[in-house]
Amino acid sequence: MPLFPMTGGRMLTLYSVPHSLYCAKTRILLRAKGLTWQEHTPADDPDGFASASPFGNLPAITRDDFALSDSEAIAEYIDEAFPAPPLLSADITARARMRERARFHDTRLEPAVRALFPLVTTPNPEAAAQAVAAIAKRLEQLVVLLTQPLPFGLGDCGFAPTFLWIDLLTQDTGQTLVWPAPVVAYRARLQEVPAVAAEMADYSRHAGEWVAEKQALRRA
Repeated sequence: MPLFPMTGGRMLTLYSVPHSLYCAKTRILLRAKGLTWQEHTPADDPDGFASASPFGNLPAITRDDFALSDSEAIAEYIDEAFPAPPLLSADITARARMRERARFHDTRLEPAVRALFPLVTTPNPEAAAQAVAAIAKRLEQLVVLLTQPLPFGLGDCGFAPTFLWIDLLTQDTGQTLVWPAPVVAYRARLQEVPAVAAEMADYSRHAGEWVAEKQALRRA
């Protein structure tokens, strides 16, 4: 895990697990801010994690005696604590649109994708088809949000990991998904963001390993 001091000697610690998409979302945010951090899994530092996240949520962060969990709360805190470069616009309308995009990811698209995770170990073609139909509906809704042109910001950080999981899980469950062209273009733009590209280069391996482990359980 990386271990680097923060500016002024203050240390930011991230508690995460390698395959979590919300942890990847948070690392993209940290990378976009140009920050460095110490990273632990809950198993590495159970006492520290319990203090950082009394509810057991991942990701969680600590900074000196301050602790916070939930990826969206962390994102808002990091953007305010480290204002350059800003990941929320100075314009009130653009800020609202970016927050809308973030909430759409966390409360609409990601839950639809999450329905596929247990099906890697316990296949159910009917349930998989229903889940993929729900994902397709959410991607069409995302097209509407993408009509609002916004620079890369806080609300974009979760999409690249989630898109990767859509690829992996639809392939594993044998489902076909037609991606809307504007979402394909948005995904390509995200990959051009250095913070996204750097995180996904490492995260893709962890996500693939998770799928392989669950497939092995299925075959056992």
